[in-house]
Amino acid sequence: MSTWYSALRKYFPANEMKSKEHFDLLLTDKKALYKIEEGPDHVLVYFEKEDYVFVDFMLVHSHNRSKGIGSKVINRLKNKNKPIILEVEPVSTLDPDTGKRVRFYEKVGFKHLRGIEYTRIHPVTKELNEMELYYCSATVKSEEWAMEKMAEVYQEVHAYRSKQLYGVPPQEINEVLMLKEPVYSEAK
Repeated sequence: MSTWYSALRKYFPANEMKSKEHFDLLLTDKKALYKIEEGPDHVLVYFEKEDYVFVDFMLVHSHNRSKGIGSKVINRLKNKNKPIILEVEPVSTLDPDTGKRVRFYEKVGFKHLRGIEYTRIHPVTKELNEMELYYCSATVKSEEWAMEKMAEVYQEVHAYRSKQLYGVPPQEINEVLMLKEPVYSEAK
């Protein structure tokens, strides 16, 4: 088993992981778009389109955290001069690392796309996977823009060959991505 895949499996929960076969198909079928960068301190898996980059997985090995490595990896992506989108687990008191991840991404310039609800059911574990979306860009991007890009990511990466790989068809995009209803309060 590949070193990068073993590292991802150890760190990320099962309801966020793809099978090794899924990764292999993406790396073969979409080799110009889906990429893995593995270094001694980190693993970065991303999907790069002409007009944006989606970070699928980013892992800085635990013994190398708080040394600026994550910032260097993100800065290399920023040098592509494209908006960057990523998914982050919601902050939970049960897992202190969730808050650390969010603080890190905000510190390096990511903004929370609060108006989007993003939930998937994992094809193997059948667990509901709720994620928060963040983006980093030199220009302000709308939730509609992010919805369009994440629909591409969902179809071309997460749901890619789902029936073949997992024996189940992918969820419909309108079940996975939704704009949240704005909350208005009446002035009294």
